[in-house]
Amino acid sequence: MFLLITVLISSSSIGQGKKVYDEGYIIKVGDKAPDFTIKEAGGKTYKISDLKGKVVMLQFTASWCSVCRTEMPFIEKEIWQEKKAAGLVVIGIDRDEPVEKVLQFQKDIAVSYPLALDPGADIFGLFAEKEAGVTRNVIIDRSGKIIFLTRLYEREEFDKMKKMIFAELAAK
Repeated sequence: MFLLITVLISSSSIGQGKKVYDEGYIIKVGDKAPDFTIKEAGGKTYKISDLKGKVVMLQFTASWCSVCRTEMPFIEKEIWQEKKAAGLVVIGIDRDEPVEKVLQFQKDIAVSYPLALDPGADIFGLFAEKEAGVTRNVIIDRSGKIIFLTRLYEREEFDKMKKMIFAELAAK
């Protein structure tokens, strides 16, 4: 009975023109990544489509998210520092916080990959239901196709994601 109720609640979003997949995602592996403008907390602005030809990791985060704070140092050390020279692009998309808070968060967590602003969670809303939680990673291949999705931080899933990124970077 509980599962049926959950399905009916999730189906209400479908009526709004969005199909909802696992973990509140409205996109799935194999989909073309939505295009949007990134505004980094440092001021740089570009479109995600400008990164075509590169492997991209979008890390949805927020300063108040304890799971994000746990995961981000691993992204920094094991993915970003390992593969930025190989052409990997990692962008933290900070959900609905002002630039000052985002810059302080970046300093506090000690990550060097860029954090971007997401006022109103509009970028987040291209990938998942806005009511769904952060701590999500979206991996996009060189052609702009989504190849891996995560939710929360679990070491086994993180290692699978890392392996997928490294394999995609090695395949030229």
